[in-house]
Amino acid sequence: MSGGLLVAGTTSDAGKSVVTAGICRWLVRQGVRVAPFKAQNMSLNSFVTREGAEIGRAQAMQAQACRVEPTAQMNPVLLKPGGEQSSQVVLLGKPVGEMSARGYHGGRQRQLLGTVLDCLAALRGTYDAVICEGAGSPAEINLRRTDIVNMGIARGAGLPVLVVGDIDRGGVFASFFGTVALLAPEDQALVAGFLVNKFRGDVSLLEPGLDMLRDLTGRPSYGVLPFRHGLGIDEEDGLRVSLRGTVRESVVAPPVGEDVLRVAVCAVPLMSNFTDVDALAAEPGVVVRFVDRPEELSDADLVIVPGTRGTVRALRWLRERGLADALARRAAERRPVLGICGGFQLLGEHIEDDVESRAGHVDGLGLLPVRVRFAREKTLTRPQGEALGEHVEGYEIHHGIAEVVGGEPFLDGCRVGQTWGTHWHGSLESDGFRRAFLREVAAAAGRRFVPAPDTSFAALREEQLDRLGDLIEQHADTDALWRLIESGAPQGLPFIPPGAPA
Repeated sequence: MSGGLLVAGTTSDAGKSVVTAGICRWLVRQGVRVAPFKAQNMSLNSFVTREGAEIGRAQAMQAQACRVEPTAQMNPVLLKPGGEQSSQVVLLGKPVGEMSARGYHGGRQRQLLGTVLDCLAALRGTYDAVICEGAGSPAEINLRRTDIVNMGIARGAGLPVLVVGDIDRGGVFASFFGTVALLAPEDQALVAGFLVNKFRGDVSLLEPGLDMLRDLTGRPSYGVLPFRHGLGIDEEDGLRVSLRGTVRESVVAPPVGEDVLRVAVCAVPLMSNFTDVDALAAEPGVVVRFVDRPEELSDADLVIVPGTRGTVRALRWLRERGLADALARRAAERRPVLGICGGFQLLGEHIEDDVESRAGHVDGLGLLPVRVRFAREKTLTRPQGEALGEHVEGYEIHHGIAEVVGGEPFLDGCRVGQTWGTHWHGSLESDGFRRAFLREVAAAAGRRFVPAPDTSFAALREEQLDRLGDLIEQHADTDALWRLIESGAPQGLPFIPPGAPA
């Protein structure tokens, strides 16, 4: 078997990432060697592979669904927004510069088609199957000429296309039909059928519509996936906590101690890798919320200032909203504050930034004895070490170089009183360290909170991925899906007018 499939969607957030991960987990449980692929991703949530390459976190999670190590080939192009109209372009895991949307779609994107096709070919030469994820909608006719992630990659590699639609939003039949009808004949020939996502209710009531859709398009539906809470994997963007729903909405043990622990996450501009707090939300008795007003910090036992692609911009935002003063009061009162990556940098004394914001010298909040200088070379590493008597693993993604000139050592950063700072993303996924840190926070906050002794974040992730695989196995036409992956799109699929504009 040397198969492939492109999972496209009628819209953004239709469920492409989740369906791709589910198909990957279903296939690997059948003994298939499978890999994920997304030619181009736009996300502020990223991950560092073992070879030091930066890719989207969704593709790292999909690799986990495949039970393989993630590599740069699985996400050759990553766009990291830095403002309303520009993004950092990360190619094969390394940043190659900033570019406006007009400049990227005006020619640079099309130049990358050969690179992404080479990466896909390399994966297909190594694995039995590669399950590709599209982006947005394949029927974005204004972008089709330079497309390298939807029909551009499908045409270039001869991939069959499965279109996913979110029925919970409404209008799914019109979206399915319109998606096909706005594609050129050569693109339509690769669209094999549809998959309904997030259905609530009696499937028998939906079946007449699916039959009519087949009559109208000549294409079958490959399944109807029911709505399930807590099935998201690491988010590309947005403010959803990936595992929070899983823990909150399933049957879990009550808090071990007498109190809950309240965590407030400052929703800074261009927030990146906010998935760091997923491991906290997975703990029974920990309540995580995102905040943007100073009064929302008053009852928090821990305040987290997360990563950001705009450290200086986030610093200005904190001051404008009064959150900077609230953080300073917390530090003076020895109430817990944790800064991660960009959040760590802005807690320092000053920042020299001629790279990200080009603002030059900027005073930080002065809560930690740290001086930050932005380097053009990005730090991309997978460090490990020890803190609070526990083993810790993490990953670093930053341009800022921190010079720590005081305080107590804490990972690669420091702590002063109950103010902590580190560049390490993902450290809270280390179970022993997370529990030790939460015990410190609870003691400082005067809460009778006790971390659960047996919460395994890795096990929760595996359970979540197995639930995605179960959805595909139980609610998709897996025989038809297998034939599609193995043999490609059926021959003779009808053309649906009007097709793409000339």
